[in-house]
Amino acid sequence: MNAVGRKQNFLDRLGIPSNLTWGFIGITLFMIGDGLEAGWLSPYLIKNGLTMQQSAFLYTVYGIALTISSWLSGIFVQTWGPRKAMTIGLTAFIVGTIGFAGWGLPNNEYVVMLATYALRGVGYPLFSYSFIVWITYRSPEQKLGSAVGWFWFAFTLGLNVLGSYYSSYVIPRIGEIPTLWSALIFVSLGGLCAIVLNKDKFDGQSMDKNTSKLKELAKGITIMFENPRIAIGGVIRTINTTASFGFVVFFPSYVGQYGFTISEWLQIYGTLFSVNIICNLIFGIVGDKLGWRATVAWFGGVLCGVSIIAMYYTPQIVGHNYWVMTIVASLFGAGLAGYVPLSALMPSLAPDNKGAAMSILNLGAGLSAFVGPALVGLFIGSIGAGGVIWIFASLYFVSAVLTKFLKAAKQSTVANYEVKKEWTAG
Repeated sequence: MNAVGRKQNFLDRLGIPSNLTWGFIGITLFMIGDGLEAGWLSPYLIKNGLTMQQSAFLYTVYGIALTISSWLSGIFVQTWGPRKAMTIGLTAFIVGTIGFAGWGLPNNEYVVMLATYALRGVGYPLFSYSFIVWITYRSPEQKLGSAVGWFWFAFTLGLNVLGSYYSSYVIPRIGEIPTLWSALIFVSLGGLCAIVLNKDKFDGQSMDKNTSKLKELAKGITIMFENPRIAIGGVIRTINTTASFGFVVFFPSYVGQYGFTISEWLQIYGTLFSVNIICNLIFGIVGDKLGWRATVAWFGGVLCGVSIIAMYYTPQIVGHNYWVMTIVASLFGAGLAGYVPLSALMPSLAPDNKGAAMSILNLGAGLSAFVGPALVGLFIGSIGAGGVIWIFASLYFVSAVLTKFLKAAKQSTVANYEVKKEWTAG
């Protein structure tokens, strides 16, 4: 039974599918555990003997694992259901954390770090991105933009806000490695809420008896050739968070040259994503009203491109000014949220294969975790931080142009709703 048929309560009117409330809580808790090292791990590794390139490669390997896992998430949900996919993700993350915090990091074993951090990268997309596929199946189409906005609110609240603030508070008191161990508490609680306490029954797309699971999995690739708009959407989603995964490798060191401490950077980083979570909700609603493509193009691509350039030049112009840097970084956080309507637009491009379409969206999210650090590793030595920032900005402007090609399929209810609000003629 689709969510449209349920009696709506206060949460439904806000755009939160009330049948999935425990899942949203679980995502926030899980992502605190996943994101608590995001703002400090790279400088910590460099301080303890790794080069900038080795740190970037660690994030790149992590991104490769995350990419594969992200792609599999939508198809796993469509084939086996979200609970099984999320349980596999939770298990992988726990095992990876035990190996990384208990063996690789304390002993400075680089190969072990690569393997175990990659296992963490397998874990979080299978957990979190499987849940967003669940949302697309169980939310009314006219509210889908708002529902995915709430997902990204919960996701970012844990990953980039509470995780960062939590680390800035506990690291001075217990140290980095014990802080990593504490991630297990958060992810376990998140799994309990999203998998066990969340009682919603998943009614996904039923699979033909003559269709093998292997063929169903293959849809996660073949759909890009059958429907090129899905491939373009995946490229745009890759660009969305490429810079946010890339600049954690070098930006703390860059702003450190202008007097910013790690604690100050963590607070700026946390504020950036505090603004982001608010704008996730705003742009989810704006996308439903203004049009999904227009929101992604202007509030996503253009705003991100301009604001990330401003983040680079601000300390050069005003020096060590915490508040000015915080304001500029917050604009970038708002721009990242401008891409939220993609999560509603992508399933509308393939209404008969939502799981496969969401797999490509999730593949893009995973690729960004690989492409961002890879670009840093390739170019930071030759063109410096400024050159890397301009690469990121150029990609954002390209993504704004690409949204022109994301016209939804006419047979979809949401597509018809979207067509009424076209960004431009044609």
